[in-house]
Amino acid sequence: MSASMPQKGPGLAGLPGQLQSHLPTGPASVPGQTSMPAQGSLREISPVFLCRIGQETVQDIVTRTMEIFQITRATQLPNGVNQSQAAYQDRFGKLQEHLRQLALLFRKLRLLYERCVEMTSDLQEDPTELVPYMGDEIPLVKVEACSPAVNLERREVLEKVRQKNQEMKMLMDQMRNLLWDVNAMLTLRK
Repeated sequence: MSASMPQKGPGLAGLPGQLQSHLPTGPASVPGQTSMPAQGSLREISPVFLCRIGQETVQDIVTRTMEIFQITRATQLPNGVNQSQAAYQDRFGKLQEHLRQLALLFRKLRLLYERCVEMTSDLQEDPTELVPYMGDEIPLVKVEACSPAVNLERREVLEKVRQKNQEMKMLMDQMRNLLWDVNAMLTLRK
């Protein structure tokens, strides 16, 4: 069945059919938006799109896991009372199906991760370098003294920001009071 599915593009060879079903089959037909040429949209999938599909996959994994916990919570422990064999088989079948789907979702997530790593391998920085304060010591940053003109400009900008913040706070207070008055009138009207 998967052999009869057409490939969406050369960049999708390693992705499963489930992932390919999320991908657009042609140019977007959103009113007011220009459509991209078909050759550019299908040639390469962006890592951002793959990450979005990965996020949906993680949400599916969480949902399935919560369903498994709900099924196990509803299951009674054997305390000498005989349970219906049909109910037991039904719950067991549901659990098996959820576990099978979880395994597939984790495989899909792994493929998405590997594809994203492959597509972003040309980035210059390692992710470990992006984490601040990795070492035992915090590197000291040498700050050079600014000229008096820069210090004066900084003070002026800070003062303008303080004034704007004060104006915004006053406007928010006025809006809040207005909303309270409107809500009070609406409740008195009823």
